[in-house]
Amino acid sequence: MNIGIIGSGTMGSGIAQVAATANCKVKLYDTNQEALNKAKASLEKILLRLIEKGRIDASEKSRIQSNISYVDRLKDLADSNLTIEAIVENLEIKQNVFSELEGYVSEDCIIASNTSSLSIASIAASLQKPERCIGIHFFNPAPLMQLVEVIPAIQTSKEVLEKSVNTISDWKKVVAVAKDTPGFIVNRVARPFYGESLRIYEEGIADFATIDYSLKTLGGFRMGPFELMDFIGNDVNYTVTETVFKAFYFDPRYKPAFTQKRFAEAGYLGRKSGKGYYNYDDNGKLISRHSELVSESHDKNLLNKIFNRVLVMLINEAADALFLNIASAEDIDNAMTKGVNYPKGLLAWADEKGIDWCVSKMDEFYNEYHEDRYRCSPLLRKMNREHKTFF
Repeated sequence: MNIGIIGSGTMGSGIAQVAATANCKVKLYDTNQEALNKAKASLEKILLRLIEKGRIDASEKSRIQSNISYVDRLKDLADSNLTIEAIVENLEIKQNVFSELEGYVSEDCIIASNTSSLSIASIAASLQKPERCIGIHFFNPAPLMQLVEVIPAIQTSKEVLEKSVNTISDWKKVVAVAKDTPGFIVNRVARPFYGESLRIYEEGIADFATIDYSLKTLGGFRMGPFELMDFIGNDVNYTVTETVFKAFYFDPRYKPAFTQKRFAEAGYLGRKSGKGYYNYDDNGKLISRHSELVSESHDKNLLNKIFNRVLVMLINEAADALFLNIASAEDIDNAMTKGVNYPKGLLAWADEKGIDWCVSKMDEFYNEYHEDRYRCSPLLRKMNREHKTFF
């Protein structure tokens, strides 16, 4: 199968590696020859590291590299069966690229976007044959992260959806099919992990380190929300939050936080700038560990309150995604465990905590704040009345 990848940045290069490993013939396109050289050198380093770790041998390294060619003309992708765009998150730019690309490829070539937040329908509208367009959203780093969200637009044909799912499955990835709505599954459902943690901080309930400590210790999350925002970059994370907020017609559940906006404005972006919610050394390593920042005598009741508040908001968002048919229950839970390494699927977690507990906690917050942000999902209420579980 011939694969064309548009954009040789970290994501595009990672997708190229995945496809090449699956024995596809890949052409990695970029207008910038220096960027292509950098991508080629980066792949060399990655593969050498895999040899050192015993994951592959020299012949496998050669096979993967021989499956990738580097091109600087879009028309070089003419023989592609599937193209995946991984460029800047700008709708107009993507539409222009897709419109030009369609003039080069065959009529049955699938044209996909790796966008994490833009409307697939809007991107597809730039094509003469919009039914060939689909969203195929990988997570960074693409070779390591198991999940891929596949998002059909309302124009996408069933055949293109089926071919896309089969192809990505053949690449040994876990596929979650999502409706074309803002944030798809992961970037929608994960919003409270950041947003509610920021709200807890802004209310003066706890500091960054305490909130992170709670989510990691009690919840089993690999990274706390403030650690993770520093890792992603406060500029990037804030932009995604703002995009989702606007796309949902300013639903208060997705309201951005002034704290993160100010950090982004100040250039406190996280690891990449050396300063964010924490300070980092020149290698991007955290200078102070949480065990040093959080006292052993910390109020356990406070830690529980923090964890339960963030967790129930995440569960409520996952339940609402199911209620609105964004994806199946299985795909929603797979998305969160395979896409962002959550310790458990949120809907399975709801079953474990009890649907009645979820409803009670949401009502508790709504009664305290009287904000629509804390409205309980109708699905949770219905399930509670009928004594049902998700699984």
